[in-house]
Amino acid sequence: MGVTVMSEFFRGLLFELEPDYSRPLLQVPPESASRMRGRLRFLYGAEAEDWVWRELERLMRVHFAHETPELIDAERRFDPRERFTERDVVLITYGDMIVSRNRRPLRTLADFTERFFRGLVTTLHILPFYPYSSDRGFSVISYEEVDPRLGSWEEIEELESQFTLMMDAVFNHVSSRSYWFRQFLDGAPDYQDFFIVFDSKAELDDDQLRMILRPRTSSPLTPYLTIDGPKWVWTTFSADQVDLNFKNPKVLLKVIEILLFYVRKGADLLRLDAIAYLWCILGTPCAHLRQTHETVKLFRDVLDVVSPHVALITETNVPHRDNVSYFGNGRDEAQMVYNFALPPLVLHAFITADARYLTGWARGLEPPSELTSFFNFLDSHDGIGLLGARGILPNEEIDRLCRHTEERGGKVSMRADGEEGQTPYELNITWFSALDPGGDEPEEWKIARFLASRAVALVLRGVPGIYLPGFFGSRNDLEAVLREGSARAINRPALEEAKLLATFSDLGSAHARIARGFIDLLELRTADSAFHPGAPQEVFDLDPRVFAVLRTARDGSSRVLVLINVSPERVPVRVPLAQSGLKGAVMDLIEGRRYAETAAGGLQLQLEPFAIVWLTAGGM
Repeated sequence: MGVTVMSEFFRGLLFELEPDYSRPLLQVPPESASRMRGRLRFLYGAEAEDWVWRELERLMRVHFAHETPELIDAERRFDPRERFTERDVVLITYGDMIVSRNRRPLRTLADFTERFFRGLVTTLHILPFYPYSSDRGFSVISYEEVDPRLGSWEEIEELESQFTLMMDAVFNHVSSRSYWFRQFLDGAPDYQDFFIVFDSKAELDDDQLRMILRPRTSSPLTPYLTIDGPKWVWTTFSADQVDLNFKNPKVLLKVIEILLFYVRKGADLLRLDAIAYLWCILGTPCAHLRQTHETVKLFRDVLDVVSPHVALITETNVPHRDNVSYFGNGRDEAQMVYNFALPPLVLHAFITADARYLTGWARGLEPPSELTSFFNFLDSHDGIGLLGARGILPNEEIDRLCRHTEERGGKVSMRADGEEGQTPYELNITWFSALDPGGDEPEEWKIARFLASRAVALVLRGVPGIYLPGFFGSRNDLEAVLREGSARAINRPALEEAKLLATFSDLGSAHARIARGFIDLLELRTADSAFHPGAPQEVFDLDPRVFAVLRTARDGSSRVLVLINVSPERVPVRVPLAQSGLKGAVMDLIEGRRYAETAAGGLQLQLEPFAIVWLTAGGM
């Protein structure tokens, strides 16, 4: 069913506004119930298991009663092996990234994406569109509202009619201005255990602090004055982002209720933001705990029962081994994982003109089952995370990326490290600016380098994600950094719709040429079954300056050998036709040029600087 299911079939099937209890209630399959009860027993003990399970079962039954008979039937026929196909491409944007004078931002986004991206991308990831107090949406005041500055649920529903939707589930923390936290400060009994609270900062000793995996340099504890006096509250990311206490089962149940609410509002993918830090237990790293994994698995269990077409995607800017652990065994945790090692490895390959680290890593890139997929992205609203490359790139090469970023006008954000003080966490810079070598290089090469780098993320096994400003090669916005006092503002522009459309209309502009090149690559990728996320891949080591990967359709009907020159040099390459199963005549899908195998059984190509070649079987 694949894309037809996700973007066409399910799209037209809405939930009832009110639950229909005239139909039989949901009966949770015994095996699923036993599995979920086991997770609850592990998280909260045998004493709490029964009452938490009863409430969880009630939430699932309420959600199921909102489903129409047509939707229930569609869910029964859904094949999770065909959740994604080669046609799937995700566009990532803020709800107010494109603005106009006479329409609310979400209406403008709906109009712009309908005009420009309909048929080109299947999925729209709208970054948090809820009311917020800081961090451009990631300090949520109210989970169940749309920020009125952006629009309403009506516009979200309109976008859902055009695209598959990815929504953010920011469950690690809430805003200090949220109703939940205000109730805590006011001494409301039901909210006293919603947060991780200490009477004194001294309760966290130096040994415990050194153990904690910190994504920031700020203190993990923030003082707040409550009705009961001063308290120290756990804040992983900032003083305004207060961590929820999942040791309290009522927090878990409330979060699951919101998760299901998002599904009823049209979410097909749920992005679990900063999920690695969900549980905090002193004396541990407070990251990647078994409790966190069991919670994600419980989310998966719930969705598999009531809305199996909805997938979880985990966002964890951590070393690659920890990152992929959120796949679980390939069948019980997230269906998709952000491929955090990819951006720094691709950037390193192009600024050093050496793809050996990228090639070596990609050779071992294998999802754990046919039900899982990598989310292949390069730039993002945050920046270029560095932790994914730890253990793959040597420290001196990560330091080189940092120096290069600062030389190009970007910023390097740090994190606290219990052993080393502070270490680089992410690069805050746009992708185009990060690739700029400086000097008087011709614009043609800058555009070619940019598109060649983007091609890597399009051809690797997985689903590609494209951050909207990166679609046309945005540059650093240093004024925004000064204005907002945030390094991440460098790549979070507000784009005027009229100017953006005018830029695309100027076919000679760099932005328009980048967008046109991107479109050409996407159209080729989405038309070839060799790029199905489940299609096998083989990575070849042909030359340090060349990234080479063979993709083969699952039924063997198509083979595409991709060659990408990461250097500004002409590189001679002997094409492994026999190894790739492309013996005989081949054709380059990019240029439309055909080549014949020599009598000696080989094919020698000269790759121009930053060339992209996609070879497939083709007659002469």
